[in-house]
Amino acid sequence: MQSTAARTLDWIPLDHAAPRPVEIGDMISADAGGTPIYRVMAFEEGRAWVATAAGAPARAMPLDGFRWKGHAA
Repeated sequence: MQSTAARTLDWIPLDHAAPRPVEIGDMISADAGGTPIYRVMAFEEGRAWVATAAGAPARAMPLDGFRWKGHAA
């Protein structure tokens, strides 16, 4: 999933000032197209539950650790 997602997405800066900077299902990364690339699975108190692949275990991570969001090319 990571290499395919990196090739088919444009990366835009994550707007942390927006009321909802990401949505469930969005792809996010600390680096534009860098790995790991996570899919947002859920939200909890300023953190996003993210997973690197379908069926992979999700973990809660603070959104401020991510700078980029995948945008369909």
